[in-house]
Amino acid sequence: MKKLKLSVTGMHCAACSSRIEKVVGAMEGVDKASVNLAAETMELAWNENEHSFEEISERVSGMGFGLEVISAQQDLFEKNRAETVARLAAMKKKLIASMLLAVPLFTISMGEMIGVPLPESISPHSHPVNFALIQFVLVLGIMFLGRNFYLNGIPALLRRVPNMDSLIAVGTGAAFIYSTWNMIEIFLGIDVHMKVMDLYFESAGVLIALVSLGKYMETRSKSHTSDAIAKLMQLTPETATILIGEEQEQKDIPAEEIEADDLLLVRPGDRIPVDGMVVHGHSVVDESMLTGESLPVSKIEGDTVIGGTLNSSGVLHVKAQQVGLDTLLSRIVRMVQDAQGSKAPIAGMADRISLYFVPIVMCIAVLTGLTWYFIGNAEFSTALRFFIAVMVIACPCAMGLATPTSIMVGTGRGAQLGVLVKGGEALEMAEKTDAVIFDKTGTLTHGKPKLTDLLSVDTTADSDELLFLAASCEQNSEHPLAEAVVTAASEKKLQLVQPQSFAAMQGQGIQARVEDKDILLGNKQFLEGEGISVAAMESTVSDLSAQGKTVLFLAVNNEFAAIFGVADTLKDEVPAAISSMKEMGLRLIMLTGDQETTARAIAAQAGLDEVIAQVLPDKKADVVAGLQNEGLRVAMVGDGINDAPALARADVGIAMGTGIDIAIESGDVVIMKGNLDGVITALSLSRAVMCNIRQNLFWAFAYNVVGIPVAAGVLTLFGGPALNPMIAGAAMALSSVSVVSNALRLRFFEA
Repeated sequence: MKKLKLSVTGMHCAACSSRIEKVVGAMEGVDKASVNLAAETMELAWNENEHSFEEISERVSGMGFGLEVISAQQDLFEKNRAETVARLAAMKKKLIASMLLAVPLFTISMGEMIGVPLPESISPHSHPVNFALIQFVLVLGIMFLGRNFYLNGIPALLRRVPNMDSLIAVGTGAAFIYSTWNMIEIFLGIDVHMKVMDLYFESAGVLIALVSLGKYMETRSKSHTSDAIAKLMQLTPETATILIGEEQEQKDIPAEEIEADDLLLVRPGDRIPVDGMVVHGHSVVDESMLTGESLPVSKIEGDTVIGGTLNSSGVLHVKAQQVGLDTLLSRIVRMVQDAQGSKAPIAGMADRISLYFVPIVMCIAVLTGLTWYFIGNAEFSTALRFFIAVMVIACPCAMGLATPTSIMVGTGRGAQLGVLVKGGEALEMAEKTDAVIFDKTGTLTHGKPKLTDLLSVDTTADSDELLFLAASCEQNSEHPLAEAVVTAASEKKLQLVQPQSFAAMQGQGIQARVEDKDILLGNKQFLEGEGISVAAMESTVSDLSAQGKTVLFLAVNNEFAAIFGVADTLKDEVPAAISSMKEMGLRLIMLTGDQETTARAIAAQAGLDEVIAQVLPDKKADVVAGLQNEGLRVAMVGDGINDAPALARADVGIAMGTGIDIAIESGDVVIMKGNLDGVITALSLSRAVMCNIRQNLFWAFAYNVVGIPVAAGVLTLFGGPALNPMIAGAAMALSSVSVVSNALRLRFFEA
């Protein structure tokens, strides 16, 4: 199965994107064909044994569209942005020219009706030929400037895949042809006084000008949907200072020429060009544009730094590690672009309607005209006005843009706030979340436990000797509790030795031999399972557990020797964050491998009422599945390392950025700063985006449901006014603008 991300050219409305999806999706061997109108992209997955890419591309070309493989996302983004700027400039010139022609056209045509006197030489009464000819020339100029409506709309209609341009082309074309025929009769002197008042050149010309205005405003608004990506990409400096040789000669080079292991000089006020490690100097670095963290972060030798962040104070020498497209910033940009090109399930209904929308509107327009002419006994010109009004008021674009624009702006805003969302489906599922499961270590707590207590069974025993034995065993383990023991030994400057043998028992402890002594170190069940009683310290263990400390039990030569109290302190923001999430109506659960007593102590500090303890890492996904079987939509919050199966199993996997590499792979949402406030931001953002999408869909559907009957003349049956085609065209143009403008409000979202 081959997968490609493609750029789609030639789309003008939701009817276009829906048609491409249907035709390509129906081809044998195509597994996925998802087209995003706002991003003008397509995600394609197909079996190459069934069709070559050239065959699929030819099928799309046959519908009047083009496909281009996206090789470098950032290069494409810059190219598209430049093309959009050029397109807007060209549209602006044509729009100004169209308006300069439309204003006198409207004034001449409607002058007498609006109280504007016309010169005698172009009066419809004294010089009807001049009156008609000037309008004809003006509308020809407008139609030439708006010729793309005809060049795109008519061929699409002939291919039986009509789009919004087809509606405009047919509607204005009908008005132009009817008016031109009447003008010819005026030239021939046939019923001049009747025909001179039956010209609709202004309907065609002003309508094209107004729709062009709407298209310009829509394109300009859409150009802001990717502002967040543009700001992220601007974080990387164009040049960098490299240090060469032992004398560290300074040389400025383009940032894209930096290679791994290059030594870079980063001065105060400079942005760090690539991901790397500080090898000399100390400073504080502003990482807010990537993580959303407002406070600068201190950096010393050995610390990692991220490309695009701002060096605030001291001079740093940085060894380049990840460069080019491998930097975290580049990966974030690609992730946000992929999310912006994705779809939410809620868009499915709008896509299905858009596919048949234009043909249905055309049928309604024809039926409206015929009904007024034959059944309503209206004059042909009146029936024509109703026909044109229905054709031009319908707007499939508003429906097609309702979902993708909100997702584009919402995911971009999330990235600015340090919340990376992988796609529209993740946003929709996050909004529907009923329950949130929190891993304890690294999520609710700092994830770096410290040894707080060392109590020996024999009060005369040497505590340093016991710590030496435990730390010598644990130095080969990567478990956070092991790190706490080893760190405590290091602080006491104990010289550790390598164990003669070592075996780790998952979720239980370790078995080792140090200096000819058999060592067991782990939880209570582990020692008891080896036949060693720990009853001598039972009350002390209960006291430590009640304080939220994890207790490790040490046995030397099969004799219970000591207990170690290890505490992983709660993150400062956790109690307030948990309280806020309770107010959001969520069911909150802490999931941990710790003992019940320890887990409940930490949960009490956090404000959590529900705890599931003593769960091995490989069983966490089963807990998630159990809650899903109860009918709950579950979000799992973890560090993305040992929680990867649970994150993948959950309806929404929220990975804390502390394990950024694996988090990006396993989480649907990534919290860059590893702060629980980011979870609130993610859930609040999902609710805001989905609310915005529903608003857009409601107004898009409501506009068409109400607008089409009004244009068809329903109000006139109850003594109301008929809708002028020019007003109908203006309403159509503004409907798309209103949808995009509403989506752009998400740029100012705050949790």
